[in-house]
Amino acid sequence: MLVLFETPAGFALFKVLDEGKLSKVDDLWKDFSSADTARQVVKLKAFSKFENTSEALAAATLLIDSKPTKGLRKFLRAHCDGETLAVADSKLGNVIKDKLQIECVHNHAVMELMRGVRSQLTELITGLGAQDLAPMSLGLSHSLSRYKLKFSPDKVDTMIIQAIGLLDDLDKELNTYAMRVREWYGWHFPELAKIVQDNILYAKAVKLMGYRTNAAKLDFSEVLSEEVETELKEAAVVSMGTEISDLDLINIKDLCDQVLSLSEYRAQLFDYLKSRMNTIAPNLTALVGELVGARLIAHGGSLLNLAKQPGSTVQILGAEKALFRALKTKHATPKYGLIFHASLIGQAAPKIKGKMSRSLAAKTALAIRYDALGDSQDNSMGMENRLKLEARLRNLEGRELGRSAGSTKGKPKIEVYNKDQKKGSGAMITPAKSYNPAADSVLGRLEAEAEEAQMDEGKKDEKKKKKKVVTDEEADEDVGKEEKKKKKRRHADEEAGEVQNGEEKKKKKRKHAEADEAETPSKKKEKKKKKTTEV
Repeated sequence: MLVLFETPAGFALFKVLDEGKLSKVDDLWKDFSSADTARQVVKLKAFSKFENTSEALAAATLLIDSKPTKGLRKFLRAHCDGETLAVADSKLGNVIKDKLQIECVHNHAVMELMRGVRSQLTELITGLGAQDLAPMSLGLSHSLSRYKLKFSPDKVDTMIIQAIGLLDDLDKELNTYAMRVREWYGWHFPELAKIVQDNILYAKAVKLMGYRTNAAKLDFSEVLSEEVETELKEAAVVSMGTEISDLDLINIKDLCDQVLSLSEYRAQLFDYLKSRMNTIAPNLTALVGELVGARLIAHGGSLLNLAKQPGSTVQILGAEKALFRALKTKHATPKYGLIFHASLIGQAAPKIKGKMSRSLAAKTALAIRYDALGDSQDNSMGMENRLKLEARLRNLEGRELGRSAGSTKGKPKIEVYNKDQKKGSGAMITPAKSYNPAADSVLGRLEAEAEEAQMDEGKKDEKKKKKKVVTDEEADEDVGKEEKKKKKRRHADEEAGEVQNGEEKKKKKRKHAEADEAETPSKKKEKKKKKTTEV
């Protein structure tokens, strides 16, 4: 048995010396623990060296696709007559078997054998040192990566990042300059700001007109429509603006020239951006448009960095501040970021914008990866996904309309209730009511209405009488209550007077007692005097 092993330096063929050890797969690693034991298992039979890096790159790219090179086919024909070949790739083995009629083997034992050979590769191949193998592997891997990614000047996305940044700056400057023109010329002709809404048309009209007194003589057909032109001329006659000098008008016209030149340059830059986007990211452009796609690339740093992001990140790219604020305050996270300005999101109703942004972000992530790493240069994949998203948008809008109209599946049909209808049969419980012709007479209706009016008046009179009776009773009750209150107040006053009289009597008794006590000692002295005189 022979073993085909690919290295960065070339192809190697090893002869298996002891095929019986392949039956013991679990112990096979022990035979490759050292170089001496490895030489007892396999031995180098032949080696096909690569001449240069380009040959190594061509061989590696074909082997990735499970295809042998011409050099490999010649090498195998020369050294594999009547031998069984062990390969690491089963698809490559099938191709070799079909084209070269060489029996190929690929199983678990072969993979363990390959692993052992790789561990002792520098010892089994004489002249290939570890210091030479490492740079060869690194150089081949870099070359292979460049070839697979296919870097070219047309695929450089740095120009897109610079262009979209400059476009945003130009928009800000244009807006500032246009507002300054409106404010400056508004002192002379303030009504023009309401008549001409567009900034570019305003600057062209000011440059053409100059003083407002010239408006009646000039032809604005190249700049404005007929309706706007007539309105402008009428307003110029009755304008309330102030007069300006020639120097002021010269500076205003120079500013108008700046606005017009910036707008022309912006249009050229936008055309350049469209062409670069259609070249570098055609599928992304087909899905979200040139401006949104360019802003996504600029925000991600590059097309390759953006290709590494999942769909959920692409969905909220540009809304990081709102996302982290929502996570901090435990509120709902944002549903879209820069992708909100795509036409598919703008067409959707407010209720389904979140669903459409999620679907669009998933398809956009696929389109970005296809543009960054794919080989084709067309936008077929992006257009196909756009059609699917438009169909989904129509489906979601149809669901919303169905829910609002009440015609969705699963809702029971509402039938008109009829009390005389039997369930499950068309018979009637009671006969249908017959037509009453007496109801058609006008006199009968008037009499009935008069009787009803009398009945209503009688009911109202009874209610009034009841209310009067109730009010009389309530008045009697109120009078009785007031008399009771008066009696209670009288009793209370009488009791208070009796209490006061009792206190006055007690005070008088106390005074008499004190007077008696004061008189008693004087009486005693008089009695003593009388007794002494009698003696």
